[in-house]
Amino acid sequence: MNRINIPPVVKNLLIINVLFFVATWIFQQKGIRLDNILAVYYFDSPNFRFWQPLSYMFMHGGFAHIFFNMFALYSFGSLLESRWGVKKFIIFYLITGLGALALQWAVQAFEVHQLIGSITLYDGWQTKITSQAQADTLGSIYYGGMLGASGAIFGLLVAFGMLYPNAELYIMFIPVPVKAKFIIPVYILIELSLGIAQFEGDSIAHYAHLGGALIGFILVKIWKDKQTTFYTYYE
Repeated sequence: MNRINIPPVVKNLLIINVLFFVATWIFQQKGIRLDNILAVYYFDSPNFRFWQPLSYMFMHGGFAHIFFNMFALYSFGSLLESRWGVKKFIIFYLITGLGALALQWAVQAFEVHQLIGSITLYDGWQTKITSQAQADTLGSIYYGGMLGASGAIFGLLVAFGMLYPNAELYIMFIPVPVKAKFIIPVYILIELSLGIAQFEGDSIAHYAHLGGALIGFILVKIWKDKQTTFYTYYE
């Protein structure tokens, strides 16, 4: 993979994400919070804007966040774009990013419904809130934004695992290479466990990661079934 040239879509995605990251820092020095404007909020939130389902994919919350996402985009995305071509790769990336948001919204809508009996606020909803913990949960849903390319990145991870199941990956803290067909499903199960557990202070949108992974899995299955000669599994 180190010998792969960066294909055009991956290269442009890397550039765009870095530009958004730098712009966020520059504007923050001037008192303008681009992360509040371009992150995506719950669809019933007063902070939601129509462009956010797209713009949130190019925003990141810190250096570690953007570094690991961009490293994964380069590592896995370059190979997948070279295999699929520009059009399919763009479609895959954007749809998995939107799928990540769709699952995150679905989970948030379920939580809101559990709290007030509806997925949107209505007159008198305050009477349904009986504890500070419930109020905090509702507040975090309505006023907590989500940002990052992680949903689309998880879609790329799943696609890579399906298409190159026996590719050996080096994982941090594991001294030996592990085949993709083993490590990626474990990674998905960890995300599912963390999403269900909902540990206090955990600000990671685990269900968005799972949404991207799920849509990635579905797309690869559909494309494989329609064009079986296009895929050659590396044994």
